[in-house]
Amino acid sequence: MSKILLLGSGELGKEFTIAAQRIGQTVIAVDSYENAPAMQVANDFEVINMLDGTALDAIVAKHKPDYIVPEIEAIRTERFYDYEKQGITVVPSAKAANFTMNRKAIRDLAAKELGLKTAKYQYATTGEELQKAVAEVGMPCVVKPLMSSSGKGQSTIKVEADIEKAWNYALEGSRGDVVEVIVEAFVNFNSEITLLTVTQNNNPTLFCAPIGHRQERGDYQESWQPALISDKDLFEAQDMAEKVTEALGGAGIFGVEFFLADDGVYFSELSPRPHDTGMVTLAGTQNFNQFELHLRAILGFPIFEIKLEKAGASAVIAAKENSEHIVYEGLEKIAALPKTDFRIFGKKISRPYRRMGVSLTYDTLETPIAAIVDRAVEAAKLVELK
Repeated sequence: MSKILLLGSGELGKEFTIAAQRIGQTVIAVDSYENAPAMQVANDFEVINMLDGTALDAIVAKHKPDYIVPEIEAIRTERFYDYEKQGITVVPSAKAANFTMNRKAIRDLAAKELGLKTAKYQYATTGEELQKAVAEVGMPCVVKPLMSSSGKGQSTIKVEADIEKAWNYALEGSRGDVVEVIVEAFVNFNSEITLLTVTQNNNPTLFCAPIGHRQERGDYQESWQPALISDKDLFEAQDMAEKVTEALGGAGIFGVEFFLADDGVYFSELSPRPHDTGMVTLAGTQNFNQFELHLRAILGFPIFEIKLEKAGASAVIAAKENSEHIVYEGLEKIAALPKTDFRIFGKKISRPYRRMGVSLTYDTLETPIAAIVDRAVEAAKLVELK
């Protein structure tokens, strides 16, 4: 059996670890704090600052893993190239992990090298450069740190007075030591989708049914599968996803995000790992959920097909205040609902808007997806954090 070093131990890492444990793999969960969600189910754990390259090297040397699986952005990813030379498989690859942990690298690859359709964009490393970038891109526009997750540090600039606030907020939400932002022209899109794309070393690239999602503050609130999309737009999204994942290399699942607009499909972002909106697959929508797919692709197990079996939705159970002593109420209420499930992530500290769990609902493929989403939203409201 294989030894997996999981770098980042949040809720996505926890579900990945559970999938690995089910087929006898060994997982060492790593994060910057003790008792992170994935550590609660892993074989062993380490607490380090993953931006400390020396500390990262020491952990790799200590455990000698077969696979290194990144789950977050704040990692000294340039070290991954050396780990590959040592014979360790970096997931999906050192190049993929290094490029996608930084929005600049992945956006330039998509737009400049591969010619994919993206929003107009500029970069800025100071408040003054941000002023110039906004003038170039135009308002409204979106500002994001080059390194962040779950929408942290992301804001929309609509008027001149928003620029300084956007710069400060981006720095607050930035992960790592990169002081730079990307400024994107606002795309007048009709909807957003995540296309979970599974690359395999010796088998064809496969796609999950597209996942729709709604965001607030740059973080998803609900997701649903399947998303409504035309055959033309789906083909275009799949073509873009295959091109960019092929350029990055390696095996595993990629969460590729797109805007669907009147004038076509726009590439937005890419994550080289399971995606937060893909939590909906835990509702049993597919023959394999996204975490099982990621694991099987990593281990080289052939995946014959990804089959959509149900329609489903997820809705975030979010915290409203800061606390180190959390009590969950209403779990028996959500447990009593038909065609409904839930996950509580086991985070020990809450803060406003922090994702603490999800509700999961499902039904037949013939059921209107809006009704399934509404049920997920109402189910999430039954759980209160006290």
